[in-house]
Parts: sequence; C-alpha cells; structure tokens
Amino acid sequence: MPLTAFVVSGVQKLVLYETRARYFLVGSNNAQTKHRVLKIDRTEPRDLVVIDDKHVYSQQELRELLGRLDLGNRTKIGQKGSSGLSRAVSAFGIVGFVRFLEGYYIILITKRRKVADIGGHSIYKIEDTNMIYIPNDSVRVTHPDEARYLRMFQNVDLSSNFYFSYSYDLSHSLQYNLTLLRIPCEPAEVEGLHSSCSKQDSFDIFEDEGLPTQVGTGVMVHGLKNEPYAKYVWNSRLLERIKDTVHPDWLMYIIHGFCGQSKLLIYGRPVYVTLIARRSSRFAGTRFLKRGSNCEGDVANEVETEQIIHDASVMSFTAGSYSSYVQVRGSVPLYWSQDISTMMPKPPIRLDQADPYAHVAALHFDQMLQRFGSPIIILNLVKKREKRKHEKILSEELYRAIINLNQFLSPEHCIDYIAWDMARYTKSKLCNVLDRLGMIAENVVKRTGFYINRSDFHCHTLRPDERWGDLGGLVVAHGRLQTGVLRTNCVDCLDRTNTAQFMVGKCALAYQLYALGMIDKPKLQFDTDCVRLFEELYEDHGDTLSLQYGGSQLVHRVKTYRKIAPWTQHSKDIMQTLSRYYSNAFSDADRQDAINLFLQVYQPSESKPHLWELPTDFYLHQSNTMALPQERRREFMPKSVGLDPSPFTVRKPEETGKSVLGNKSNKEEAVLQRKTAASAPPPPSEEQISSSSEDDSEEDREDDATASQRSTPIKIGESGDNVRTQEHQQQPARETYGLNLSALPRDEDFFIYHRSVCLESDSFINFSVINCCLCICGYYRVPVSSFDGDSIYEMLPPRVDLESRNLFENHIHAGQGLIRPLCREDLLLYREYLKNRYM
Repeated sequence: MPLTAFVVSGVQKLVLYETRARYFLVGSNNAQTKHRVLKIDRTEPRDLVVIDDKHVYSQQELRELLGRLDLGNRTKIGQKGSSGLSRAVSAFGIVGFVRFLEGYYIILITKRRKVADIGGHSIYKIEDTNMIYIPNDSVRVTHPDEARYLRMFQNVDLSSNFYFSYSYDLSHSLQYNLTLLRIPCEPAEVEGLHSSCSKQDSFDIFEDEGLPTQVGTGVMVHGLKNEPYAKYVWNSRLLERIKDTVHPDWLMYIIHGFCGQSKLLIYGRPVYVTLIARRSSRFAGTRFLKRGSNCEGDVANEVETEQIIHDASVMSFTAGSYSSYVQVRGSVPLYWSQDISTMMPKPPIRLDQADPYAHVAALHFDQMLQRFGSPIIILNLVKKREKRKHEKILSEELYRAIINLNQFLSPEHCIDYIAWDMARYTKSKLCNVLDRLGMIAENVVKRTGFYINRSDFHCHTLRPDERWGDLGGLVVAHGRLQTGVLRTNCVDCLDRTNTAQFMVGKCALAYQLYALGMIDKPKLQFDTDCVRLFEELYEDHGDTLSLQYGGSQLVHRVKTYRKIAPWTQHSKDIMQTLSRYYSNAFSDADRQDAINLFLQVYQPSESKPHLWELPTDFYLHQSNTMALPQERRREFMPKSVGLDPSPFTVRKPEETGKSVLGNKSNKEEAVLQRKTAASAPPPPSEEQISSSSEDDSEEDREDDATASQRSTPIKIGESGDNVRTQEHQQQPARETYGLNLSALPRDEDFFIYHRSVCLESDSFINFSVINCCLCICGYYRVPVSSFDGDSIYEMLPPRVDLESRNLFENHIHAGQGLIRPLCREDLLLYREYLKNRYM
C-alpha cells in the first residue's frame, strides 16, 4: 500500500444545505479551512444520485459557492424575504444511505462523544443520529408500509455502542495497523511524501489544530485508515451506493461492540488501558435466534476483544510505546440451535444438520488462521458431565470436528483443544476456579505471545525473569508480534466466557507492563488498584456484550467465581436472569428483524413478502444455499429449472431448455426465487431419506415400469438424416444438464441400450419363435397370457445342456476335494502328457 494512504485526511464536520431540488452536503476539516461538497438530487423519487466534484474548496470559494446557490434558487430574482438555500442540519459524519419502499434516506451523526485516545487519534461513540428523507414532497410516492420499515430500522439504536474514528482503523488490530505503517527516514523522502499528499484531492484534518504535520526532523502526523476488515464493519452495505463515486475522505466506517479506556498512574507516569470489542456483522443477531454457525463458517456472537496498553506521556505512533493482545469469543462452530417455542428457561439443544467432515468448522477456523495465524487455541467451557445430555452434545461434536480437522494440519499448526467444565468446578469446594483459569491463561499467553512495538529494554537484562525466556510469538527487529489467538466459548459466550477472558487478559496485562518496563516481573495480584481497574473495564465490556446478545447484563461475574460477591448480588443475579428470559421470549424477534434490516441482509421490495411475514430468516443468513456455483448447480438440478429449484413444479415438454417462468421479467423471476427459498423446508436428514426410500410402494414401481415401456427406443444402425436428428434431440439435453457431448455414443453402447429395450418391448424387433418362447440374448420370455395381443411375459433363465451341467458339477467337486475315479480316456490322456513332457 502506498505511503500516502497513511497521511491523515478526512471530513470531520458537515453541514447539510437544502433547496427544493438539491441537497448540498459540505464537509470540512476540524479547523474548517478546507471543504468538500456533495450534491444530492431530490427530484428522483426512488433512485439515489450523488455527485462529487472531487474539488477542495477554500473558505472564500465555499462562501462564494453558497452565495450563488442561494441567489439562484430564490423564487424571484432579488427577493430577500425567503432564502433559496437553507441550512438543514449540522453533523459529524455519514453513516450511510438506505431505501425501503419509497425513496432514499441519508443517516447523519449529529452528536458524538470521545471515549478513547490512541496515539493522538480520537475514538468517538455515536450519541445521536438523524435520518433525513431525500426526495422532495412534490415527487414523493407514498407506500403504506414505509413507516413500519422506518420504525423497524430505528430499533437498532445507533446511540448504543457504535464507534468510529476519523484517523484510526477500528476494524483492524493495533498490530495490523502499526506493522503496515512505514515511516520514511530520509528528509528528502519525507518532503516528497508531504508534497504528494498536499494536492487538491486531499487535506489534513489536523491542520491549524496545534499538531504539526511536518517538523524540521521530518516527523509527520500519520493516521491508520487502511482498507477496513468488512467482517467487523456495520455500515458497509449502507455506503455501498456511494463508495465508488465519492472521494474516500467522505467514507467513515463504524463498528459495534464496546470501547473503554482507563488511565493508570504508575508513580505519576500515565498509562492508558484501552479495551476494544468488535462484534461481527455476519450471522449477527440475538440469543436463541442465532446459534452455532452458518454455511460460510461465520458464527453467532463472534467478538474480537483487544486490550491496548500504551505510555500516554508520548502520544505518537512513531515515538511512543504500544502493546496489544487479542482474543476471540464465539458460538460453537456447528449447525445447532435451540427450540424456543416451548418457552423453557433452557430449551433443548439439537444438531440441525449432519456434518461428518466438519465442513463448517473448517471454514470457520480457516478464517481465523488467515487473520491470526497459528496456533489456534480453543478453550471450551461447556459442561462435559450431565445426567441428561444438554451442553454435552456440543462438546462431543466439537471434539470430533477438531480431531478430524487436525488430520489435515501439520503438527506445528494443529488446533489446540482445551475442554474444562467450568460450571462443575465452580460448585466444588476443593477447586479454585480462577487459579485453574490462571494456569490456562499462562500457558496460552506463552504460546501466542503479544504485540509490542519496542524491542526489549535494558531492565529485562538487569531483572531477568524465567517466564520471559520461553515466551511465544514472533520476535522481530522492532519488537514482538502475536501469532495465533485464543478462542473461548461456553454455550452463550457471556458469563463464563467473560470471566475466562478476563483471566487471560490479566495474565497478558502483566506481560505487557513488564515488556514496557513498568513492573519488575510479569505477575499481577488481585485486590491491587491495577487489577481492580482492569476488572471493572472487563465487567463493563461483558455487560455491554451481554446486553447486545442476551438482553441483560452479566449474571455471574468475576466476584461470583472468586466467591466474594456480597449477599445482595444474588438478588441482582436473579433479576438479571429474569430480564434475560423476558428479552429472549418477547423482544428478541423484533430486534432480530431490525438487525437484518440494518445490515441489509434483507432489502424490502414491493414484489416480495415483507420481513415480518417471513416464517424464518434462515435463508437470509445462509447465502450459499441460494448462490450455488455453476459447476455445483449441475449436480442438483437442470438448467431449465430457471430460478425455481423445486422438483415439484409443473413443466411443459416444449419448455425444455427455456425458463419455466415464461416471459416474466428478471425482477419477477428474482422475486419468485426468494419466495421459493423463504418457503422451502430445510433439507431432510439421512434417516428421513432412507425411510422415504424404503416406503416406496409397489404402485410406484409399476408406474415406473409402465413409463419405461412407453418410452421410445432409439433405432440404431442408421445414418445420414437420422444421425442429424439424434444430434438435434441431444442438444436440449446438453443445454439442460450441462453435458459436454463431443461425439455420438459408440456402437457398443447403442447395442447395450438396444438389448435392454428389447427386454421390455418387441415393437421394433422381429424375434424368432422357438418352442413358443422368445429368445433374446440367451434369455427366454414366456407369454403369461394366452391372448396374442397381450405383451406381458415371464423371463426364464437360459437353458444349459446336460454335458455342460456335468462338467460344472465335476469342477465344483474337484474344488471340494471330491475327485471321481479316473476312466480309461483319462489314463490315456495322462500317459500322452507324460510322454510328450519327459520322453
């Protein structure tokens, strides 16, 4: 990636102006010295027309432009009473554009709050937004369901835990961002870089804000705006329509999850502890409605948590000291769910689909290996011993999947699997849960290592520690890199998972502070100010994620597992359990619909069922089931099926090779496809398939036989026009089934088919009658009826003469050791053999 991509530029402040025919969105840097303008057409009732001239305006140029627009849009020339250009709203960023059944809306961030600072780059939380309808009232085409979709979309509260930054890429880890950052060392290179970045198509958002962009030593202010990781971006679909038409300075990507920062003073030295949780936008939803994985390997409640430690006395990526550690939580990567129709506190767990080759788990871990490398360590906290199988079903299936996948990985890259029944040991008085988790955490951090942008300090040599020597990860010239990641899960990935992640984070924090030279050994004790601050940060993190997925705050906290929670905490736990149950039972369905609409997993259309009419959103999140590759499609259905894959659709013979939808438009065909997908039942299990095949009745078999008798056999031995006729008849089959018939079948194949046809019908073959039987290729057909017009026959095996039968019986007896006495002819034959052989 070129160096110019990292120089800080962007739009921080926006003002929306309106006329009757246009919206003009003016974007400025924070100092409001440089500006850009977007023109949005309001005369299109359904389409979105956004024009960006890519020009950077000065204050004087912008003032003149707005003046001309005001003058040109007045109703009468020279009129001063009413302005032709009015100011609509001020904002801090664009979330995106969305359309339901009428025209487009623009979503603007109107309030923000700074929650963290990393290297001088601010991270903001969205506090309030504004949705503005773009088309003018004079061209608006109303729809009765538009208001309902609007309310549903606004059920996703953008003021609740959505974060953004103008100059830092929140979708990637600090390790990814800083390892891509390249700072030139030669002043000539810095001068050339600065000149290339100060062209008309870009401007510095820190200009005139007290932050120098270039100093005498060649230091520049750099940001970390790379190509975002789409998995953790929640407004990528909302920006899709303008992404390729506007300047990148307009684009701002938001994440959903948690972001918190605390300040730790170490003898007056400020150290920032930052916790960032990125929630996946794929297979996203609420507890019970989103479980397990989809067919692409994306799992429910997948969250990447990163803890960043940096010395706040030097707020610079080039000169400061930074360290980070990443871990992941997510649902068990299997096809499983829980039936909530019974309204039970713990619905039974069931495996929805057989996956003998662990295909979906393979896709999931392949994503993790690509992002984090190896080793992938799984900490499974699901119960292993139960009187009645519940959580144990997931443990057994996940273990089998890992064993299967490790066969295809080299030993140094195998997936590590740690299964520990945390709930069972919590009830035991002999086991300290957090001590056991601490041992696991020590092993995990030593395997994966952590990221730091500084090489070892001299204090590590003066105060060596035995644990520092065998630390994993990758040691590079400028520090250390984390390789691999820990993946923690229980059933919900809420309470147990958060406590386990806290213990791993606490262990990593000790190593990070030791690596930064702030403590003399990589060990931290409970009940210290540092650990208390870190525990509160992780509990806020856990409460937030639990509210987003489960509908309530954490039920069991770190103090619960330490068994030091006050007695009042038990009543709070009961209330949180009831709140979670109420949310799952009554409000999760509406929240799920809102998430599907916000992420554009479902896009409304007048010609397909509404979102609230769909019996399930299964097909919305399983995109592979509706987008089969061309080579796989031939395996399942002929091409003539068109967009309706049902094998029970009535089709006319003359429509072979054509779309069964006739002359319908492409839009109607796509709608019919989605309707068919939404109403199609899930694929049957193997037991259902076997049972249905065993229950085939004799009537079905007789119908098949009758149909085969009615089929017209192919005449062989002909050429010329008949051969061309055969080619013409095979052409639809080639188009329909995708067969590549380069030549006609061989004569031997024709003869085999000809013989099989003759066994069923004598319409085109003349047979010789021998002893009232018809001989066909050694088989005999005996008429069952005495009437000549009947064509029902009984098949008899070929006749064998007596001599052949005796020869076969003697051969069998010889094989069993029962040899008959030799006759005179045998003795004469044997003597002749000896004479010719030895004499």
